[in-house]
Amino acid sequence: MNREIIMLLASVAFLGACMAATNPESREDFAPVPTPGAGQAVAVVAGGCFWCMESDFDKLEGVVATTSGYAGGQADSPTYMEVAGQGTGHLESLHVVYDTSKLTYEQVLTYFFHHVDPTDAGGQFCDRGPEYVTGIFPVDAEQAKVAEAVKASVGARLGREIVTKTFEPGVRFWPAEAYHQDFHDTNPVRYTSYRMGCRRDEKVKALWGATP
Repeated sequence: MNREIIMLLASVAFLGACMAATNPESREDFAPVPTPGAGQAVAVVAGGCFWCMESDFDKLEGVVATTSGYAGGQADSPTYMEVAGQGTGHLESLHVVYDTSKLTYEQVLTYFFHHVDPTDAGGQFCDRGPEYVTGIFPVDAEQAKVAEAVKASVGARLGREIVTKTFEPGVRFWPAEAYHQDFHDTNPVRYTSYRMGCRRDEKVKALWGATP
């Protein structure tokens, strides 16, 4: 199957899944954002399709909770359709609550980078457009410092320019609609079809090797 057909099938699967869900009209239909408890911290990253990022981070030992959403834009309370229309400046993002006794912020970011293509300035895999580029949203100056150090390490490892943007600390994260949350669990057939059609795992492996 050629590349154009694969990308078309992936796009159809993605749009079909979104259109099958009800388009919410108020923030009451959006998922809540978990508050970190004692011994927990927050990391917010953007790595293309938030369904895929949520699935990847749910596999990382030490992660307590993941929430798909939007960050980095100008508008308050963005909806999926607004972000997809590229009118708000938001990136599809993931809010991660993790156990600090099991993970450091550096480890969280290293894991993040090994599941994306940080050299792609036009999107991620079959998802093209500014809402799909990679980004890091530090919660404070210390996280911002760690982010730059990890980016430098990744650049040295790959020997290529890292285009992942580190945003200023304190950028607000907005949760996505409830139907986007845990999509890999609630809609496994659509999710698997989309991910395979996008060739995400194949391309990550080509960039990072078999054991990222």
